[in-house]
Amino acid sequence: MKKEMSAFDVRAVVKEMTFLEDAHMDKIFHWGAGNVLFRINVQGQGKKELFFKDKKWLYMPSEKPETPAAPTSFASYLRKYVDNARIGKITQAGFDRIVILELLKSDASYQLIFEMFGGGNVLLVLDGKIMNCLIHKVRRDRTVRPGEDYVMPRSRFDPTGSTIDHFRQLLMSSATDLVRTLAMDANLGGQYAEEMCKRTGIRKNTKPSELKEGQISELYDAMNGIVSSALSSTNAVMYKDGDGIVDIAPADLQIYGSYEKHIFDSVSAAIDHLITTAKEEEEEEFVDPETEKLQRRVDRQRETIEEYRTEAGDLKIRADSVYSNYQKVNELLEVLAVQSKRLGWDKLKEGAMKIPFVSSVDPSKSLVTADLDGLKVTLDYTKGIDANASDIYQKGKDINDKATRAAAALKDSEEQLERRMKGAAKAKAIAQSRAAPTKQFWFERYKWFITSNNLLVLAGRDARTNDNVVKKHLKDQDVYVHADVHGAPSVIIKGGAAAKEDDLREACIFALTQSKAWSSSVPEGSAFWVFPDQVSKTPQAGEFLPKGAFVIRGKRNYEYHLPIKLAVGEMTYEKTRKVMCGPVDVVAKISQKYVTISPTKTKGGKKTAELAKLFSVPEEEIARIAPPGEFDVTNKVWPEDT
Repeated sequence: MKKEMSAFDVRAVVKEMTFLEDAHMDKIFHWGAGNVLFRINVQGQGKKELFFKDKKWLYMPSEKPETPAAPTSFASYLRKYVDNARIGKITQAGFDRIVILELLKSDASYQLIFEMFGGGNVLLVLDGKIMNCLIHKVRRDRTVRPGEDYVMPRSRFDPTGSTIDHFRQLLMSSATDLVRTLAMDANLGGQYAEEMCKRTGIRKNTKPSELKEGQISELYDAMNGIVSSALSSTNAVMYKDGDGIVDIAPADLQIYGSYEKHIFDSVSAAIDHLITTAKEEEEEEFVDPETEKLQRRVDRQRETIEEYRTEAGDLKIRADSVYSNYQKVNELLEVLAVQSKRLGWDKLKEGAMKIPFVSSVDPSKSLVTADLDGLKVTLDYTKGIDANASDIYQKGKDINDKATRAAAALKDSEEQLERRMKGAAKAKAIAQSRAAPTKQFWFERYKWFITSNNLLVLAGRDARTNDNVVKKHLKDQDVYVHADVHGAPSVIIKGGAAAKEDDLREACIFALTQSKAWSSSVPEGSAFWVFPDQVSKTPQAGEFLPKGAFVIRGKRNYEYHLPIKLAVGEMTYEKTRKVMCGPVDVVAKISQKYVTISPTKTKGGKKTAELAKLFSVPEEEIARIAPPGEFDVTNKVWPEDT
């Protein structure tokens, strides 16, 4: 199955995104290791989403993914600066897997940059400086972290606008086979390199230096044909082998002629289908942290080797261009060598810039940059043409030597990774035996349950959340509940103005059982409820209220003879399975499988683990909903499966 986007996919998605230009940023969400969702207001079309998934897929999903209720620090930062920003031009950087969104505000113009290579990244850039980024990286030639200049990765060969001469030079300078040269040096990627070999009938393992002129022309024409087809297409093709997805592409590829084809309206739609299918069909695999670390190292080393080889090949092409333009380069160097001894820096620079193929001069370093065959080549005019070419060749050789040493290090890393992966089966089996957590909701930062009439009840866990549950969540239409026990939590019934007697009593039972009454010896107790305008944080003159405490004024509506007993059972909330701890009558009403629990003085410490195993959830999930003290299971309602 396809693992990442190609440069062709990126170009197609950028073309599809043009309708977002002049739209406005709405909300930004971030979750997991690398999921960032941008909600965008498009005039006349409503809200649209742009999804950067797993740091490698950029597309517009058909449906909004599930997003967290609370923003992460990264999402909050982006919201602060680009909320309501107007989207300007959306472009691909060259033919690289980089997308740039201009974000325009009255006080500044930002760039939101998506990188879909080397592990992926999202960066917010202002005036060439990185303001924030999803992933911080320090590489040999590039530092990616806030405060640093944003350095675009080294520009690579662009198959969408190259000349046949440049293409020929690239092939002739390659030290590897044809398919790898096309995939890496020509920046086509694996499937398009294979396609070129397929269309021309040239063997993949052919050495580029052995190609005849006619074969080079065939390859160049095939490349232009693929590029034209991919860039002009408004659809995407998905290739399937049975139920398995082999690849997606914005063009019809001959290499996939034996596979079943499915046409999509856009590359975004194809990617959306691929990711949705993978989510539905593939079970989530256990990822060993050490394996993941080694894989990142291998990926970095491969990327570095690719950079070295690209740079070395580029230097060889530049050195070759010096000799292919021998006469004019030689004359240039001779003239500047003589004039530099006669003229000052300013006059020398002024005169040199009149030469048509000179793009810049730096007299302080005795350097001149010339345009040769469409390439910028920097030369030292105190040296002859042979010395300059030799220097460039030597730089390329030195970088090739680095690539060789890096390849040896890569081999060691790959062997370590292979050994680690062989031993991961056991770790995977252990991980799969662990219960998966249920979906988390915003209210789980508090103690909670759902009443008989489907009202949400929240209770503070400590002094801080006692404050928060009242200050942030107690509204005019709610009800406040509290037990007659020192240090009992603040409890609120959301929408309590419409609560029935059952809801009020259930909330009072919950308030009592979440207090110190649970660990006392009393079998029952009392609690009361009041309206929000009776709850105040302002004490009487001369009095002091500790954190988490509130003053209640006016009539208190008491519930007496409340049992100190709870139940834990399965329930469904927003089509999601949850395990809830609440009053026995509530849980018995909505749960087919549940247990009742009562306070105990016996210190066991194993009860949460037993319930976690019983309900197939992590132990910490039971610990979060359990009452504040030891408990025993006093009854179990667990019908056998039929």
